[in-house]
Amino acid sequence: MNFQFSESFNFATDMTIIDNFKHQGLRRKLVDEIAAKGINDKAVLAAIGKIPRHAFMDNAFIEFAYADKAFPIDAGQTISQPYTVAFQSQLLGISKGEKVLEIGTGSGYQTAVLCELGAKVFSIERHKVLADKARTLLQGMGYMPKIHFGDGFKGLPVFAPFDKVIITCGAPEIPVSLFEQLKPGGLMVIPVGENVQVMKTVLKNANNEMEITDFNTFRFVPMLGDKVR
Repeated sequence: MNFQFSESFNFATDMTIIDNFKHQGLRRKLVDEIAAKGINDKAVLAAIGKIPRHAFMDNAFIEFAYADKAFPIDAGQTISQPYTVAFQSQLLGISKGEKVLEIGTGSGYQTAVLCELGAKVFSIERHKVLADKARTLLQGMGYMPKIHFGDGFKGLPVFAPFDKVIITCGAPEIPVSLFEQLKPGGLMVIPVGENVQVMKTVLKNANNEMEITDFNTFRFVPMLGDKVR
């Protein structure tokens, strides 16, 4: 996919988003900032530099779209800090064509990054308003993820197995149901914890066992099961 924006971008849904030289310059600064924090995957940096984050945010915060911060969106949720999106994406190590299950569509920004990296994305969102909004926005931008409204803890067994699984909300533990939907050799990236989460990778080895590696701490909205709205 090739995002070459000038002053505006015309959506397939007849929506128009302004993406001017100022926005593009702010994205370049954002890329430099997260690279200085340790993100070195060139494909991830290119995706962050290409995707108009302000399209995924409420108008009240549009001037702050390229600060490296999380911001509120609908349904009491947040759009993740760009560094967090980049960090999880880098840990996933996406290869083009891989089938990826995303838990927590939210605004759709992380979904767009996964699509830009060449993944075939299946995403679950428990808030219908967010699922519908993200689906319309992403399709209008030319991305075609499969977005489902439902319980992320259950995953999408009908579409399993997946090469990668990414959880974009704080899980109390590693969900066995999602681990079972990974291919042998597949990888899950998940923040685990209550108030503060530890980012973990969970590799499914040849014996179908978990190999867990811990990384930095982050703060996410909680992952809630059996509750869809």
